[in-house]
Amino acid sequence: MVTKENITGKQRAYLRSLANKVPAIFQIGKEGISPNLIKQLSDALTARELIKIHVLENCELSAREASDELSDILEAIPVQTIGSKVVLYRRSDDEKKRTIVIK
Repeated sequence: MVTKENITGKQRAYLRSLANKVPAIFQIGKEGISPNLIKQLSDALTARELIKIHVLENCELSAREASDELSDILEAIPVQTIGSKVVLYRRSDDEKKRTIVIK
């Protein structure tokens, strides 16, 4: 299983290429990271495995800080942080919903 500590550059590049086609489905604004947001992100990671988040300008956290905090809380792999966008990956617990194969 791929974890934050053992993901290779090639695997990360593969996930980044998949993320190019994915729209940002969540926004983090002035409320910051709330328990409700964490629940929604966790559900989305279970369903999709790869999600993109937009960190708005009025958020107290930078995109990098949000990425670090969310990846720790959600036990996800931070794939990419570029500008105000954050991409996270977590392998789905539900085998039927696993669509991404990382070699």
